[in-house]
Amino acid sequence: MLKCYQTGARLCSVSLCAVSLFFCAFLHPVFATEVQKESSPLELNTTLVHESLEFPWALEFLPNGGYLITERTGYVSVFNNQHESVARLQLPLDELWVNGQAGLFEVRAAPNFSTSNQLFFSYACGSERANTTCLASTTFRLDSAGTATFSDFTPIFEARPRRQGSAHYGGRIAFLPDQTLILTLGDGFDYREQAQQTSNHIGSIVRLTLNGAVPSNNPLVAREHSATEIYSYGHRNVQGIAWHEPLQLLLSTEHGPRGGDELNHIESGNNYGWPLLTQGIDYTGARISPHQTLPGMTMPLLNWTPSVAPAGLTVYQGSLFPKEWQGNLLVPTLAAKQLLRINIQNVGGELVVTPPEVLNTGLQQRIRDVRVHPSSGAIYMLTDGNPGALYRITPQQDITNDRHSN
Repeated sequence: MLKCYQTGARLCSVSLCAVSLFFCAFLHPVFATEVQKESSPLELNTTLVHESLEFPWALEFLPNGGYLITERTGYVSVFNNQHESVARLQLPLDELWVNGQAGLFEVRAAPNFSTSNQLFFSYACGSERANTTCLASTTFRLDSAGTATFSDFTPIFEARPRRQGSAHYGGRIAFLPDQTLILTLGDGFDYREQAQQTSNHIGSIVRLTLNGAVPSNNPLVAREHSATEIYSYGHRNVQGIAWHEPLQLLLSTEHGPRGGDELNHIESGNNYGWPLLTQGIDYTGARISPHQTLPGMTMPLLNWTPSVAPAGLTVYQGSLFPKEWQGNLLVPTLAAKQLLRINIQNVGGELVVTPPEVLNTGLQQRIRDVRVHPSSGAIYMLTDGNPGALYRITPQQDITNDRHSN
């Protein structure tokens, strides 16, 4: 049986029984109620688009047509609007480090891509003894003959300090309305206490200009001995980030340890508590923190315990699915092997998050990324692994409509 209890903050935890995975979220005002949302009633059609991808990590639809898929091994696969493979290219990234969770991560097109042709890539850089998360920009062109070219690779940010190990890099990218860039980072697994220090980038989310400079209105610019790129801190491993245009807010999903995965509303300068606040426990079974709340720390909007391992985040905006899906969050999960839909609304100045629904994709695979096609409104999903695959998801009753072929 599952219940949500008031803890003095917007937080609720989730329990796993022997046969079902249940989810719950804090509503405002607090409800102590049983919640079970195992699946969405909407029947879906899941179509395989590409297979034999090597640890695919991110998908990006390009404003000028076509799309890119990054593979953790350092390759980028380029496709045209007809889903035909154009190229598979290895990127000349400085010190690309591929090992464990390390490798090539996100690709995102600049807000002005239609005129600049600028792309951003996040990746692990360095060596086994000293590595970190890096960010580079490049110029990309796909000409009418189908030739894809990358040029002018420029490293623009390196999280400091470098550390040992091959885990917890973050690596997701988003853009704010002012065209500044958000890059998520991680705590390096063995360095979690430093997530509470603002003198370095461990366990933080950073905000940069498109050329890698520090925006003058970043929250720690005037704070002595602080890493001025920091936008928020106290994070463990943020692998989902999205700007919610209808609500005008930044949201993230974060991996906890054994439990304590989070959906957060990210605000400038806020401390999100890790490792002083967490609903998860250590992999050894030891308690990480006894605290439920602490002054000056921001609690999550939603907590998953045990972990579902949320690997990404996107906001649904399109006409293909029911109108009540507009502004909903789509969350791919690794451990739960599910695609979740979450309704989030602003009700009287308070964010209300309803229990996640498990979408009937027909798959039981680790899901790494999810995106919405900008013209058709179809949902595209990358499964994790070698081989991994790209799938297209549409409402079953509409699959014969030609406009869904993109």
